[in-house]
Amino acid sequence: MPELSHRRRLLVLAICCMSLLIVSLDNTALNVALPSMREELGATVAGMQWAVDAYTLVLASLLMLAGSTADRIGRRKVFQVGLVLFTLGSLLCSLAPNLGALVAFRTVQAVGGSMLNPVAMSIITNTFTEPRARARAIGVWGGVVGISMAAGPLIGGLLVDAVSWRAIFWVNLPVGVAALLLTARYVPESRAPRPRRPDPVGQLLVVALLGPLTYAIIEAPVEGWTSPVILLCAGTAVAALAGLLVYEPRRADPLIDLRFFHSAPFSGATVIAVCAFAALGGFLFVNTLYLQDVRGFSALHAGLYMLPMAGLTLVCAPLSGRLVGSRGPRLPLLVAGVTMAASGVLFAAFEAETSTPLLFTGYVLFGIGFGLVNAPITNTAVSGMPRAQAGVAAAVASTSRQVGQTLGVAVIGAVLAAGLHGRAYEDAFVAASGPAWWIIAGCGLCVLLVGALTSGPWALRTACRTAARLDGSPGGRPAARAAP
Repeated sequence: MPELSHRRRLLVLAICCMSLLIVSLDNTALNVALPSMREELGATVAGMQWAVDAYTLVLASLLMLAGSTADRIGRRKVFQVGLVLFTLGSLLCSLAPNLGALVAFRTVQAVGGSMLNPVAMSIITNTFTEPRARARAIGVWGGVVGISMAAGPLIGGLLVDAVSWRAIFWVNLPVGVAALLLTARYVPESRAPRPRRPDPVGQLLVVALLGPLTYAIIEAPVEGWTSPVILLCAGTAVAALAGLLVYEPRRADPLIDLRFFHSAPFSGATVIAVCAFAALGGFLFVNTLYLQDVRGFSALHAGLYMLPMAGLTLVCAPLSGRLVGSRGPRLPLLVAGVTMAASGVLFAAFEAETSTPLLFTGYVLFGIGFGLVNAPITNTAVSGMPRAQAGVAAAVASTSRQVGQTLGVAVIGAVLAAGLHGRAYEDAFVAASGPAWWIIAGCGLCVLLVGALTSGPWALRTACRTAARLDGSPGGRPAARAAP
């Protein structure tokens, strides 16, 4: 990639952030629209889970393929294809006549989305090469998530109340077209010096792992945990995982380079991403259903209620980026773990839903935690890795996020559905959601413990050794280390 002026680099960052905005905005607005969609399409709780998870599942399955493909054939090219597919998928979703069509069109969106965030992060990594500047850029990137969380429920609620749930997909159309035109004009093409060969077997194994696993979790409350279909799905997922562990290390250019996980910070960032985004997916899913179906709020009113969480995420995300750049990832991770766990405990042990002050306190705590956790995940994933593998490293981090959100909605939705089975919805919801909140609290505790374990001096030494091996210079120092 040619050397760019400071102004041009900021413009590239803004364009990449536009892609994150439409993807994140789509997710947050969709959650507010779930009750309206369920009523119009006649869907069950499991049906609403599929409206969310059809997207995140396909996204998680294809992110690493998109990252390695972008490194091989050109990041700008793949990024532009992703914008076209995501925008087209959004248009199709707005026209869906039934739940089956909506789920199908969400997969089209997901194919495009898989080419956006990891590729955009790879472009940012290759544009901002100095560790502190990169950490600040990633902080801005994380701030966009906060903007989407703040704007998504409001925009989604306003559109659902004023038009219908279909209008939430219209927001993506002008932003997607604008990002496509700006990318063609201002984002330079870049690719890895040594192209990576495709790994179709690895890709199939990833799909065979995530697809059956998600299906089993979502459908088990209906089918039964010991039903032949669920047991077959679970067995397929286990076999696919074993296949990945055996097959991938034997390839010269694996889809998932398992050597990345020799780095304790990278492994920790992967686990933290799964836990943090599982908590987010479950948090949004349960809260949306509670505010609209139990309290009887409109979509807009529900969006306004969730503003404290969104606002704190917006404030804390760029602050986290600056903290990572100046002091490293440890402090943001520890605070994030404490606040996310405390939020879950507040709902689980004290039934915060039943008290508006406690409800808002829980929202504030979760917003602080989620705002702080995103920048350390991304920075740790790409820092220290050779720039030639930035796309793959960023894709692993993005995959971890989507796997976490998929599992969060699947597991927590299944727990909620099991608790509500055969009981009056409004009367049983708070008690039925108790186990779900304990799961969210456990995710926060995991962020705390894993963050403490993988952000110390020993962990940083493993990152340096891993990067040196990946760079082909055993014993040497990596070209780019994580910010101290």
